Amino acid sequence: MERDVFVSSTAGTSGGTNATVNNQGDDGKKRELPPSPWNVKPSRSVRDTAGERLSSCKHLSTMSQKKTTSRKYGWWWSAGGTKLLRVHLRASMQGSASALPAGALADPALGMERGEQYRNPTEVQMSQLVLPCHTNHRGELSIGQLLKWIDTTACLSAERHAGCPCVTASVDDIYFEHTISVGQVVNIKAKVNRAFNSSMEVGIQVSYEDLCSGKQWNVCKAYATFVAQGKATGKMKLKPLAPQTEEEKMEYSIAAERRRMRLAHTDTLKNLLTNSTMPTERENGDCNTVVPAEKTRVESVELVLPPHANHQGNTFGGQIMAWMENVATIAASRLCHAHPTLKTIEMFHFRGPSQVGDRLLLKAIVNNAFKNSMEVGVCVVAYGQEMEVSRRHINSAFMTFVVLDQEGQPSAIPMVKPEAGDGERRYREASARKKIRLDRKYIISCEQTKVPLSVPWDQTNKVYLSYNNVSALKTLVAKTNWVLATEIDKVRMYTLEEDKYLSFRIEMTVCIDATQAFFLLSDLRQRHEWDRHYASAELVQQVDEDDMIYHVLSQTVSQENKPQDFVILASRRKPCDEGDPYVVAFRSVTLPTRPPNPEYTRGETMCSGFCIWQETAELTKVSYYNQAAPGYLAYVTTNIAGLSSDFYVTFKACETFLQKNKDEITVGLQNL
Repeated sequence: MERDVFVSSTAGTSGGTNATVNNQGDDGKKRELPPSPWNVKPSRSVRDTAGERLSSCKHLSTMSQKKTTSRKYGWWWSAGGTKLLRVHLRASMQGSASALPAGALADPALGMERGEQYRNPTEVQMSQLVLPCHTNHRGELSIGQLLKWIDTTACLSAERHAGCPCVTASVDDIYFEHTISVGQVVNIKAKVNRAFNSSMEVGIQVSYEDLCSGKQWNVCKAYATFVAQGKATGKMKLKPLAPQTEEEKMEYSIAAERRRMRLAHTDTLKNLLTNSTMPTERENGDCNTVVPAEKTRVESVELVLPPHANHQGNTFGGQIMAWMENVATIAASRLCHAHPTLKTIEMFHFRGPSQVGDRLLLKAIVNNAFKNSMEVGVCVVAYGQEMEVSRRHINSAFMTFVVLDQEGQPSAIPMVKPEAGDGERRYREASARKKIRLDRKYIISCEQTKVPLSVPWDQTNKVYLSYNNVSALKTLVAKTNWVLATEIDKVRMYTLEEDKYLSFRIEMTVCIDATQAFFLLSDLRQRHEWDRHYASAELVQQVDEDDMIYHVLSQTVSQENKPQDFVILASRRKPCDEGDPYVVAFRSVTLPTRPPNPEYTRGETMCSGFCIWQETAELTKVSYYNQAAPGYLAYVTTNIAGLSSDFYVTFKACETFLQKNKDEITVGLQNL
């Protein structure tokens, strides 16, 4: 219940205060105010909040507030002149959530029961009107300015969860889909996806809208890692996050996979450079122009002033990114002699902080030019005084630019001739990074339905295929609209219909330790002992401790009247935090050493696997998920219709297999 109350305060001759309540309507007639809601004494938190708001008014800022008996009505006034204050009060006979922090609910479930729309307590939104001062010569929003807004919004979200100052640690790849023009509105939404020990992942969604047409477009999606800074001990341990919605649960679960991929990023680049032969010939051989790389070199220095830093004196990560974008754009322009457009920022890490008073030296150079794009490398070092010898490496980043013609299509880029020594190294690394970017964008950034069933596997994309394998299963697990289709003797089968896919989940509780079940179910060589669809499975390649590739022969006969075979990547994960399940994910891959055999029909599995939860000291919940490929549809539908109990027979056999072998895996568990 809301009401606008006008409080008139008039100073009397004796210095006292006379107060009247103006309850006149717009027509000037007096109206009786219903006393019942307003005679209830507001809670202390509501009174204090209202007092803080009134005391911040310009006319009351220098006056001490005098509390009167009318405080029980939620009103304050002070001597010193006549004031007309509009106090917006919210009252309810059942109580109110006004005492909660803005944008937060103490109990999300309670809020939803009351009919209130749930909002993530860490969510922060920013809307900015693009003004001429924010744009480049083309009237388009500067990416540097956008990066500052993104970093600010994400930092506020991180600090809302941490309750203390936070600093930017890293930013994942950012792909910019559209440019934004002056007069349009940028909308940025950030929220914490998951908190680890002292770091947290913040997801950022950027869109823009045209105020005249009302249409909106997506600009980019980004993930940033922030570290909480304690007062004395530096890093501090963060409280865990409790996801509520399906989307939050999915992002929470996959955040652990993204973290794993970030940690492996440097090793991935090293392995690619070691195991691959980079072409020495220029990719854009049809372009006759060759520009020496040294002609694109840019060097610029920035002095960190208080407006560039937070309340702790550390330079804003977004401000550093904006300066980096500026010098990178100049370097790209010197190669193409045109105005380039930034399309991608490579994943990067901040190696250390810089403070107010530091000088930041920014260096940029074009590392490599491809047919329609170029990579610019930027390095940032900090030093305190001009004569200071030791300098701190703050950050290095790699940005991809294109030059758009009048139709908005990429134009040809001149070739670049690298400098000898480090220039050749940067040239080769740029080619390697381009392949990694394509792998990440193709395998990770695409929707699951847009990724082919069998992606070619090799050493250079193994990290991203493993990520895609596990994240696809975790996305399926996070779905909330599963429907119980049938149940036999506590073995339950659920279905999920989405778009053109039918998924099923089979769930049972087994008297076994979760770690034992995890080890047994992740080894496909033993699956034929309980799954009649499997004839045999051969371990083709042990990729690492958590990823294996199997060649599986199936008992199932295809429409060509031939048995099926599969090449399957099995990725397993132990719990990251308490409450997380053990995960064993399966997907089809293509392996050169196992080409299709004419005696078999090569089958494919899109997404399947196990999630295993330890429910009690003795009981474990085992759930099997499968996003059914066409070959499985008949199996699923006949079980749903009750024409077959094959799923029950299979998973009862699985339970027997687990019980039989749980005491024989001690040696195997030591190798986990």
